[in-house]
Amino acid sequence: MNSAGERLVNGIVKENPTFVLMLGMCPTLAVTTSAVNGLGMGLTTMVVLALSNVFIAMLRGVIPDKVRIPAFIVIIASFVTVVQLLLQGFLPSLYEALGIYIPLIVVNCIILGRAEAYAYKNPVIASLFDGIGMGLGFSVALTCIGAVRELLGAGEIFGIHVMPDSYVPVSIFIMAPGAFFVLALLTAVQNKVKLAGERRGRDMSKIQSGCGSDCMNCADTGCAHRLYDDGAAKQDAGKEDNANG
Repeated sequence: MNSAGERLVNGIVKENPTFVLMLGMCPTLAVTTSAVNGLGMGLTTMVVLALSNVFIAMLRGVIPDKVRIPAFIVIIASFVTVVQLLLQGFLPSLYEALGIYIPLIVVNCIILGRAEAYAYKNPVIASLFDGIGMGLGFSVALTCIGAVRELLGAGEIFGIHVMPDSYVPVSIFIMAPGAFFVLALLTAVQNKVKLAGERRGRDMSKIQSGCGSDCMNCADTGCAHRLYDDGAAKQDAGKEDNANG
């Protein structure tokens, strides 16, 4: 599953890093007090993810396997520094809102996970679209969570007042507990949609599917689980051949 469209669908729907894989929870819960903050963090992460995937894919034949994780971190940290300086210079309000969570992108498990599971084992173009797809999925998730929290907690969306004047904001939704409530609510809605579709006989395999561990019938050549199983199978086959020989 290496075509551009398939990688984008994989990141946005099938393996959405927030709603499906439950990765990157720290920025997801911390910065989504508004839709703007969620969108800003999501797009910032997408830029770093796409660029780091490209460079890691380009250098995968050069980076020694034993030091690949430190090499990944150096590459990711370089792009995070560039993005941080650009935000500070051109979008200071967003830079102040995201705060410490911008440099923490360096250790975001989504970026390190895609570098290890996909970019280090696949071509440059496929890795680029994998990063864009995962980044867009992360952006959509954070924007949705931020929009719901902002709507319920302040009566606004993207800073625009949309609720009637009689509406009393539920301030807990823009506080820390609100992030957990909204994430659980949106995940439950996704589960409800999937189950309802399955009862009607529809193909809902692209919603919250993630890895089904069915490596024999899986077409995703970038799956870390499949690559691990293939490598283990080859090692076992080699040991068996040696024993028979």
